[in-house]
Parts: sequence; structure tokens; C-alpha cells
Amino acid sequence: MDLNAIMKAVRPADRTALTAVARRFQKSDAWLAGGTGLFAAPQPDVRRVVDLLGMNWEPLVATEQGLTISATCSLGTLAAFKAPIDWPGATLIARCCRAFPSTFRNWSMATVGGNLCMALPFGPLIALGAALEGVCTIWTAADGERRLAVADFVRGPRLPALRTGEVLRSLRLPAEALKRTVAMRGVCLTKNGGSDALLIGALSAEGDLTLTVTASTRRPLQFDFDGMPTETVLRQRLGDDIPVEFYYPDRHGRLDWCQQMTQDLAAEICWELRAAAASRPYPSYDNWRYRQYGLSGASEALSMW
Repeated sequence: MDLNAIMKAVRPADRTALTAVARRFQKSDAWLAGGTGLFAAPQPDVRRVVDLLGMNWEPLVATEQGLTISATCSLGTLAAFKAPIDWPGATLIARCCRAFPSTFRNWSMATVGGNLCMALPFGPLIALGAALEGVCTIWTAADGERRLAVADFVRGPRLPALRTGEVLRSLRLPAEALKRTVAMRGVCLTKNGGSDALLIGALSAEGDLTLTVTASTRRPLQFDFDGMPTETVLRQRLGDDIPVEFYYPDRHGRLDWCQQMTQDLAAEICWELRAAAASRPYPSYDNWRYRQYGLSGASEALSMW
């Protein structure tokens, strides 16, 4: 979409130039990376864009300590990342990149930073970062930096924890989290839409479960369990700790449908991780893209992953 209200575009090439822009940042300014979100809708109040691609940040840096992903890394580049064999949690990366309504343009232009900073409940990289204990590095307008866990960075729909003039620099996934056994479930009421529920379970070396709930809720929620909970305990915990009004119906399912989907997908995650812990085979849901659900508020065919 053409943004005909924009009067100026700047492209800082280093931290000094970026800080100079950030210190004079106004409400009529907007950060630009891939631009798929910015140019997707009219922006009548935006007068200047600050293009971050001129910073030439390295998209991906993998070390023994973990994986650092720059805010300007595209979804396509991230999805193509080849992780070490001892990082089973990294299988989530490509799956989360694909749990998104994306065209070829989005795949090549949409960025990790844009996905996080738009702070939409169905943002799959929000789920990825939260589930793998991701930490956001934020550059401040005063030439400093601060760090926030992804689960704290997203405070609600379109509410990232960014102050005026701040910019998201990178997302870091620690090696310890990438070494965990993981399971992922998502559901969408339309074939090519954003997730209406997206859950990830991560099993620690000690056998403890961390369950991350996104898309169906207004912001990422995480639940820690000692060991693997029974289905009864799991559903009770989710029912007690997530008020119905905290679910996010968006344009699709009703609140009670979002609640039921969240509990059902959480139970499936536990079944898969329990089977993985016991070295038993479990059917792959990557091939079960459509399933029938006779639930209130649901259509006949739902897209599942």
C-alpha cells in the first residue's frame, strides 16, 4: 500500500546515526524493517520512516551459548537455519515461521523484529521466543540497552514494551532451551489465516514441563509443572489460571471455543511429550492439517499444525 503522508525517509548506517534519530523520535515517526506490517494498512499519522536495513545487522549468529537473531532477519532466512543436531528445540523455528499467513513477499521481507513488535496475539515468533526462553535486546534512545524476556516484551495486542525512540535490536535463544524436547500445536478456523491458538510445550532434562500459550490469549502465558501433569491437573490449571475474559476471540472463534481449543491442544502436547520421554512413537501432526471438531463456534474443517 502506498503511504502518501510520508514526507521523509532516513537510513542510519551505524549506532551513532541511529541514536541521533532515536533521540528526536516523535509520534509521527515509524521504524521500518521489512515493512510488511507498516505498508499493509493506511498510516495517515506517519510522516517519517527510519529504515533499519542500513544497519546491516548479521541475521543469525549461532554459538555454543545459543542463537542470536537480529530484528531485521527475514522469516525466510530464519526458516532456512540449520541447527546443530543437539538442539532438538530448534525444530520449532521453521514450524513457527510457517504458522503464519505469508505470501512470497512476506516470506522474503517480513522480519523477526516486525513480528515481535507488532505484538499481535497470533504472531508465531512470539510463541517461539517465549517457549525457548528468548530474551529481547532493546536499544534505548540514550545510547544504552536493556533486556526483556519475550513473555514480558509483549504486554497485549499491539502493545510491545518499547518506549519512545527505542528499537528492538535482537532476539537471543539460549542453548539450554534449544536442547529441550518440544511439541507444538496450533489451530486456525480459516485455511490461510493466523493462528487462533498456538501452544508449545518444552520438556526439561529433569522431566519438568513448561507450557506456553499464545494466540488464543491476549498476551503470552507460561505455566511451569513439576514433572508431566495428568490431563485432569493440566485442564484444571488452565481453567483456574486463565480467566475466560483473558482469551482473545479476534475475528474468529468465541471465547469459550478459544478456551476449549487451548485445553485440548495442551492435552495433545502432553500426550506427545509423554510418549517422547518414554521413547514411544507418536503420530506426527504435521501431516494432519485438517481435522473435524464438533465444537460450538467452529467451522467443519480447521487448519491444524
